[in-house]
Amino acid sequence: MDALTIEPGPGIPAGLVIPAADLTEQFARSSGPGGQGVNTTDSKVQLSLDIATATVFSEPQRQRVLTNLEHRLAGTVLTVEASEQRSQLRNRAAARRRLAELLREALAPPPPSRRATRRTRGSVRRRLAAKKRRSEIKSARRRPTGE
Repeated sequence: MDALTIEPGPGIPAGLVIPAADLTEQFARSSGPGGQGVNTTDSKVQLSLDIATATVFSEPQRQRVLTNLEHRLAGTVLTVEASEQRSQLRNRAAARRRLAELLREALAPPPPSRRATRRTRGSVRRRLAAKKRRSEIKSARRRPTGE
């Protein structure tokens, strides 16, 4: 098994290389149709990474990953599965892509907070004019009074 490379992006300007020693791969039989090989090949791949013991993350990166992916973690272990392909090799590649994408998104810094702005005078005027037009349309539908 090779090291997992994460391309540079927001939060990881130099990219990351997760050593193969930090990754754990497990194989199992996939469910669903597969013909003659369905009961004989272990093509489903489970790729796991223990965030707490991974040597590649700095402490701020580790905390960001743990907080951003807390709903996906079992303890501190992040696991992804791939079983779409009939080939174990393709499923291994898919699991590695998924893990890299999850980590890239988790390491990205939060977007800048929105700066509050005021409505323009013209937009307020247009909104009130539209409300007045709508009110006149609805009032024209009413039953005429006896005056």
